[in-house]
Amino acid sequence: MTLNTLFRMTRRLLLPLLVCAGAPAWATAPVWQGAAFEGDRATLEKLAQAGARVVRVYRESDVWVLDAAHRLGMKVVMGLWLDHPRHGFRLDDPAAVRAQEQSVRRFVTRYRTHPALLAWGVGNEVETGVADPQPIWREVNRLAGIVKSLDPDHPTLMVVADNSDDWLAPLARCCASVDLLGLNLYGGSVFQLPERLRRLGIVKPVVVTELGPLGQWQAGRKPWGAPVELTSSQKADFFRDALAFLAAQPQVAGAFPFLWGAKQEQTGTWHGLLLADGSPTAMTDALSAAWGRPVTQAAPLIRGIGIAADEFSPGQTMSAGVDAASFDGSPLTTVWEVRAEATDLRAGGDHEAAPPRIDVALQQADAQSVRFTAPAAPGAYRLFITVRDRLGKAATANLPFLVRQPNGVRQ
Repeated sequence: MTLNTLFRMTRRLLLPLLVCAGAPAWATAPVWQGAAFEGDRATLEKLAQAGARVVRVYRESDVWVLDAAHRLGMKVVMGLWLDHPRHGFRLDDPAAVRAQEQSVRRFVTRYRTHPALLAWGVGNEVETGVADPQPIWREVNRLAGIVKSLDPDHPTLMVVADNSDDWLAPLARCCASVDLLGLNLYGGSVFQLPERLRRLGIVKPVVVTELGPLGQWQAGRKPWGAPVELTSSQKADFFRDALAFLAAQPQVAGAFPFLWGAKQEQTGTWHGLLLADGSPTAMTDALSAAWGRPVTQAAPLIRGIGIAADEFSPGQTMSAGVDAASFDGSPLTTVWEVRAEATDLRAGGDHEAAPPRIDVALQQADAQSVRFTAPAAPGAYRLFITVRDRLGKAATANLPFLVRQPNGVRQ
């Protein structure tokens, strides 16, 4: 049997490991079709209604998802959170290493027979911020081996950040106790994945454990450094194309779009597939279609956005507009909101504080356009645009702008 044949077979049987007589029970588990998740029970129900069959969670505090997913007919990739060196964890501290191992042992022993359990996610981007990831990966592999010894019926998955080829190359020879390699991929890198895996000699089955459009670290920037976020409609196009592409790759067992929920990371809309109030978007529509449940009443489409200029003086009149359409031509409503540019920026998805909302004097506002007075304080801001239809579906966009010092100097 050739390697390509093996990958096709294991993908068809919905989990990529050797499928043969005596294969483990998880080798015929439901297809890995779902999303990375942070949210509440109502948000999880929306994920099930969209057609997801699997949900990925990151840490033991999300253990409630096991019972909730089981009631909804879904399976769970259960995260085992491993402490990160950038947060102070030290591999050369035997007590810390032992305590983490004991915690993993207790949790796996307690939940290894849960009917919703599909796989164990052993850590997430634990190597972020270190100069050499290999010692961390060896520890992840050691813990994955312990998990397998405690629970041979569910596969182990390690999750690493997408970095340079030199960074990822050791994974071709690393981590025999890890059944699946999880890669967090954003932007165009997803379309390069098969070729990169071949070039690096990585033959382990892969799950795209986070799938997202251009991240804030990849996006184009304004002259003062603010990254430019795609509209929700542009993100939906990305998810549609990326999921179709990955579905055709035999080495890829599945992909988890990031994030089913809402999250402040650079902005409150950059990575969330839903709005904070749970409103669905064109992105959730795209996922539903990919999961076999195409919608008939699509979220609003944003065809274009614009602002009169990128830089303004304090108190100057500003104008901006959005070209949007509902699925049936019915009227839309638009909320216009100014916030300061985020400054609490963290690595690896760590918690960030939302920037403050800025009260501005509205001179005119309707569904298509707004005119308002620029903030008095010089600095970087964003105009957030939220378009809603009569069914409660939403579309989002934002426009970075700068208020100059009175003398024209950038702040």
